[in-house]
Amino acid sequence: MKQLSQRLFGPLTLTAMGVNLVLGLWIVPPDKVQGELARLVYIHPSVAWVALYVSFGTAAISSALYLWKRTRSVVMDRVAHCAMEVSVVFIALTLITGSIWGRPAWGVWWVWDARLTSSAILGVLALGYLALRRANDDPQLRARRSAVFGVLIAINVPIIHFSVQWWKTLHQGATVFTSNRTLLIHGIQAWTLLISFIAFTMLFFWILRYRYRLEVLRENIAGASLEEALSARRREGAQS
Repeated sequence: MKQLSQRLFGPLTLTAMGVNLVLGLWIVPPDKVQGELARLVYIHPSVAWVALYVSFGTAAISSALYLWKRTRSVVMDRVAHCAMEVSVVFIALTLITGSIWGRPAWGVWWVWDARLTSSAILGVLALGYLALRRANDDPQLRARRSAVFGVLIAINVPIIHFSVQWWKTLHQGATVFTSNRTLLIHGIQAWTLLISFIAFTMLFFWILRYRYRLEVLRENIAGASLEEALSARRREGAQS
C-alpha cells in the first residue's frame, strides 16, 4: 500500500499542476482591473508559499529537531539540507515571477521594496547555508553548524511576511483574505487558487523525496569510495 501511494504521488502531482495551469491560464476569466496579468496570481503566490513557508519551514524545523538531542539524527540533517536546496530554487522562482508581475504593474522589473529585498536576502542566506555545509568535512560538526545557522536565518521569514504591514511598500497586501479574514477571491478563482497552493506544495514534497534519495545515494558512494581508498592503503602498507 505504501509503495502504491508513492508511485501514485508523482502522477497526482503532475495532474494537479496540469489542472492548475489549464484553469489559471485559460479557463478563469481575466480580472476587471489587471486583465490577463492577474493570471499570475495562480502561480506566483503559490511559488512564494512553497519558498518561504513549506520548503524553508521544513529546513528550519528539521534543523531545530536536529539540535534537540531526543530527535537528533542524520535523517533530520539530510531533510534540512535537501529542503534548503529546494527552497533556493523556489525563492529564485518567486523573485522571477514577481518581477514578471512587477514590470507591467509597477513599471519596473525590480525595486528595493521591503518584501522584495527581504526575500532576496533570504535567498542569499539560503545560499550561505549551502556554502557552510561545503566548508566542513566533519559530518557531525557540519550538521550542527548548519542546523544552528538554519534556525537563525529563519528569523527573516516573519520579517518578509509582515513587511507589507510594517513598511510602506509597492507590493500589494493580502491576496486571499483581508485583515478580518474576509475572502477577497470567490468562485472559480478561489478554487483555482486553492488548487495552485495544493499543486505546488505536492510538487515540493515530490522533489524533496527524490532529492533525499539522491543524497543518500551520494553518501553511500562517498562512503564506499573512502572504504576502498583505506583498503588500498592497508594493502600497500602490508606489502611494504
